[in-house]
Amino acid sequence: MRKRSQRVGLAILLTVLVGLALWNISTTLGQSGATLFGPLFQAYDRIRANFYRPERIEEQELLYGAIRGMVEALDDPYSRFLTPEEYERFNAIDLNGEFVGIGVQIGIRDGKVVVIAPLRGSPAEREGVRAGDIILEIDGRSTAGFTLDEAVALLRGEPGTAVTLKVQHLDGTIEEITIIRELITLDPVDYRLESDEIGYIRITTFNRKTAEEFNLALRDLLTVHRIGGLILDLRSNPGGLLDEALAVASAFVDQGPILNTTDRSGTRTYSTQGNSIPNLRVAVLIDRGTASAAEILAGAIQDHRMGVLVGERSFGKGLIQTPFTLSDSSAVILTTGEYTTPNGHRVQDLGLVPDIPVTNEGEEDSQLLAGLAWVEARLGSFCPCTPVDSQEPVDPFPAQE
Repeated sequence: MRKRSQRVGLAILLTVLVGLALWNISTTLGQSGATLFGPLFQAYDRIRANFYRPERIEEQELLYGAIRGMVEALDDPYSRFLTPEEYERFNAIDLNGEFVGIGVQIGIRDGKVVVIAPLRGSPAEREGVRAGDIILEIDGRSTAGFTLDEAVALLRGEPGTAVTLKVQHLDGTIEEITIIRELITLDPVDYRLESDEIGYIRITTFNRKTAEEFNLALRDLLTVHRIGGLILDLRSNPGGLLDEALAVASAFVDQGPILNTTDRSGTRTYSTQGNSIPNLRVAVLIDRGTASAAEILAGAIQDHRMGVLVGERSFGKGLIQTPFTLSDSSAVILTTGEYTTPNGHRVQDLGLVPDIPVTNEGEEDSQLLAGLAWVEARLGSFCPCTPVDSQEPVDPFPAQE
């Protein structure tokens, strides 16, 4: 009885809001706006008055369905609508660095659900999911025509439950992979001393802790271990927060732009905050799973010649998303712009081309070894570096005397 009275109350409220919305649209957009949106409110009225199963009418779901429809009509793979609960979980990942799932970042490319990158050490990576895989089915359901939210909803679940993916790898082979969901903790940065003079820092994601943890790692390597060169590993890094990427990039770029963005307001340049860090030789490791904010960082280092990129062409996500909170704490996340590297190179669908192309095959980490060889051969010198394509051909594995 109580639920029914709540439903009736919500229906009355929505009826009032429909009238107010029409008045507001007419006031803001003129009569043409009211005419344009009139069918939406007429459809709502017809559904409420005529649908044969009135007990199945959930006013809020009608509202959310209309918003989802508007966002999906944009035909943009990265724009989406989140309910209050979904948006709360979305923010909690950045705040707490924890979530339940299989540990994979996905996107929509050419209408297909594509793996941007499995997170390092995640259940997805352990079971063989790779960057660039196309997810054909989730638990037997074809993903053809799926939106990003539909795919994410099927991948989520409780810890300890299983989900089966049918994936097509980049070599064309198709494989069914069963993965057990678990609580995943995102540690954005880890580091170590790779050799007596070379440090190693891996950034796995750009959340609200990344820049702080990166600066602590770099300070320790510089002041305690007194390194003369650095390996920066951005492989399988799907991106994250723009501000965090800008803060990390400022540690490598002394002056000038880090990226350029273009949106409806025009073009804006984001510049470095500057630093007092010695410009050591840096080899940046990238692969097909290096995307978004990770490409911003790698692109800035490459364009300013503050290091070289080693590995494979990156994913190619150069679009920027911005969340907009709605009055009931739901949100629309919209693509609001596109970025280019400091020298104006587009990233979207193109990716970054490595200065030293290396593909990992087998168990050996050839990309890391190539980066180490490049840095070791140049210890004692500083960047900016001579562009690789203007040097003699680079042998990533020089013979040892």
